[in-house]
Amino acid sequence: MSQFIGKGGKREEIMELSVPLFAVFGYDGVSMRDVAAVCGLTPAALYYHFSHKEDLYLEVVAHAFREKSTALLINLKDSDSPWVQLENFITNLADLAAKDEDFLRLMQWVRLDSEEVRQQKLATHVFKDLFLAVHALVAKLNTRYDPYMLSMSIIHLVLIPSEGKKIRKFMPGYRPEHDQPDLLARHVIDLLRMGLFEYRTSD
Repeated sequence: MSQFIGKGGKREEIMELSVPLFAVFGYDGVSMRDVAAVCGLTPAALYYHFSHKEDLYLEVVAHAFREKSTALLINLKDSDSPWVQLENFITNLADLAAKDEDFLRLMQWVRLDSEEVRQQKLATHVFKDLFLAVHALVAKLNTRYDPYMLSMSIIHLVLIPSEGKKIRKFMPGYRPEHDQPDLLARHVIDLLRMGLFEYRTSD
């Protein structure tokens, strides 16, 4: 169903309405005509704001990620101990993944994108700041783990169970409480506390 944007259209509203499209169909499954139709614009009016589909897509991903990233970065401030910061970050990331399905699905498509140049642009201009903040935080934990690998592991320990939420229901041992974001966050935090501490003191 199309939604009228207003005379001439507005970039912010176009990006907002484009998020569900790219979340469902991915980059290759969405055309500029699809976006124009959803926004109630002519293709010419859409091209006035975005010169080509990749420009629109990159802006849409950045738009969807910006607010989430800002909230997550607040958890990585120096006001608390590194462990408290990390626990807050994991808790809020799990909550975000559980509540915003469009955002989670969009991130899945981003990871599946095979276009390396587009991936590089997203990594550099959209995701880098948050990743660097997580990287800097885990480096303060004084473990012997590679901070890059540890940062990647933490993020994926939270996101992968959320992405597999539908199929997990059919796996042996599933219980409805497994879908609660606070339970997932506590599980990941406990794994990290045990694993990092044991690894650090094993020598």
